[in-house]
Amino acid sequence: MLVSVTPLMQAAHEGSATTPPVGVTGVLLVGGGSRRFGSPKALARLGGETLAERAWSALAWCDERFAVGKAVDGLLLPFPVVDDGSPVRAPLAGAVAGLRLASNDLVVVLPVDCPRITPDALKRLVAACEDVAVPQSGPLPGAYHRRTLPVLEERLASGELALRDALAALAVRVVPLDSAVLANVNTREDLERLEALMRREAQSGG
Repeated sequence: MLVSVTPLMQAAHEGSATTPPVGVTGVLLVGGGSRRFGSPKALARLGGETLAERAWSALAWCDERFAVGKAVDGLLLPFPVVDDGSPVRAPLAGAVAGLRLASNDLVVVLPVDCPRITPDALKRLVAACEDVAVPQSGPLPGAYHRRTLPVLEERLASGELALRDALAALAVRVVPLDSAVLANVNTREDLERLEALMRREAQSGG
């Protein structure tokens, strides 16, 4: 079931986006193949930081946080990466690994290639979450309750790897977020466009 969350509904539901429920686990996904980018996106730099560092900082408000990926990648990051334990490279594998690691019921899952995301946007997703809360752009970033783990594990085991398709079996709230914070880096051209945008914003004081 999919429900769109209007601003009025969300205000009533969450009280304040800056006050998330007690007990939130942050999961950073760094195990993507980066085929279109040509090298590990986690190590690409934007605004003087790697994409991984920017995303890790966006999860700093969580009660605990994990980075999950592939140990074989040997990414040199300033925080540990937990192997997702799956032979496939898919966001679903990382989400399942993160939900298994979490000691909290509410888990916010963030892909490494979403460098403009803000803590406030992530908190809005968490505050709206019952089974799942996602933005209008798709299943990631998203907030997932640990009770969704059996459904996601079953999809992973059966080789049905599309996280978007897995949501059909769950109660999903769609939270409208500013499209600017959802900017995604799939290619080097995407990164260059974001760099240019950030330079213009810095020059204009925006």
